[in-house]
Amino acid sequence: MTSAADAPVNAVELLVRDAELLVVDGEREIPGGWVGITGGRVTGIGPPGTEPVSRTTVSAAGRLVTPGLINTHHHIYQNLTRSYAPAVNGSLFDWLTTLYPLWAALDEEAAYVSAYVGMAELLMGGCTTSSDHLYVHPRPRLVDAEIRAARDIGFRFHATRGSMTRSVEDGGLPPRSVTQTDEEVLADSERVVKAHHDPEPGALVRVALAPCSPFSVTKELMTATAELAERLDVRLHTHLAEDRDEDSYCLETYGCRPVEYFEETGWMSDRTWVAHCIYPNDAELRRLAAAGVGVAHCPSSNMLIGGGTARVREMRELGLPVGIGCDGSASTDHASLWMETRGALLLGRYRGGPGAMTARDALDLATRGSARCLGRADELGHLRPGACADLVVWDLHAVALAGAVSDPLEAWLRCGPARAWTTVVAGKVLVDRGEPVLPGLADALRTHGGIARRMQQGA
Repeated sequence: MTSAADAPVNAVELLVRDAELLVVDGEREIPGGWVGITGGRVTGIGPPGTEPVSRTTVSAAGRLVTPGLINTHHHIYQNLTRSYAPAVNGSLFDWLTTLYPLWAALDEEAAYVSAYVGMAELLMGGCTTSSDHLYVHPRPRLVDAEIRAARDIGFRFHATRGSMTRSVEDGGLPPRSVTQTDEEVLADSERVVKAHHDPEPGALVRVALAPCSPFSVTKELMTATAELAERLDVRLHTHLAEDRDEDSYCLETYGCRPVEYFEETGWMSDRTWVAHCIYPNDAELRRLAAAGVGVAHCPSSNMLIGGGTARVREMRELGLPVGIGCDGSASTDHASLWMETRGALLLGRYRGGPGAMTARDALDLATRGSARCLGRADELGHLRPGACADLVVWDLHAVALAGAVSDPLEAWLRCGPARAWTTVVAGKVLVDRGEPVLPGLADALRTHGGIARRMQQGA
């Protein structure tokens, strides 16, 4: 990255140039292309030889440039219990019941440092926007702590105020220590939205409302949350149809399947996106598509827990918005959107054959598809002029790329592992030459390590 102190006043603030291939969106690619950025927005793109004068220049020579990847489902705090040995070989419900007691120790400091470290990891994996589903609230203001970390970094963040109200004593899975009452959840949900949600174009922080799942909150809370989201004009998020046990639970508890319950509670709306969505039947899938419900596809989490995977090709053919999510670090054990995008490529081909998913399809999921899930298709997930200036310059080692001379985009997912060489969010370089440009990271890592050891050893 180079700077020109004597650049003319009309120079663009940041120029990324000489890309081997610039991916503008799913329809346009520019060999040798450049991107000009000013005021946190893309102000121009073009072929080589047409570059504007710039104050700061990033060379992308020999590298692929794409829109920033967008993470539509995560539980960042879970990086405090990453690869926790007693839980790694259990089913989804086994995994949850093992880890809930550990997560009861979560406090503001733990929420802040887990978010800071988690966002650094996401940036290194090419993610420029992430949602997060924080649904355990043993103490107040945990979402506020995450948002503070995002603001300190300059990361684009969609916080979701999650919730659980049905404890073991009420017929749910979580212990009482991590649940709240319906009244507490609704009051704090409104507080968090009013304190932090920015509805303006280009916003770095937005808030959605996100009861955890059908088996962890009351039907009354699901319905009231949908009504509150409508009144406050924010989005809705939850887990849906993730596990076969969820079918049995909903039939026994509510007398209907999960998607029917979802519809009965007022969630069948285009302001909603859901995580996993593995087990809807054909008719349910068509109803979700007709309502415009988005789906966060979580390839690695589904494979590690062994619970099946979303029918991504069929969903896209029906018109559902489908994006990528890396899910919680405790199950997936990484927060690399590159790895998740590659996982989507592999799973798509495994399910449907070699013609079912290409690298371009997978990238489209992780960019434009994810942007649709978050309700931001107008300004995220592409690099057209006017878009938010979120992009990634990708680095693959020369040994890994040896012989890959015909298609840089296919090579990006097939040859890897790829890492972000430069990550730009809102026009600001947050990863430079493969390393995060985050002054608080070393301190956050030290604090994170101490909290993780106490949390796991105290169980």
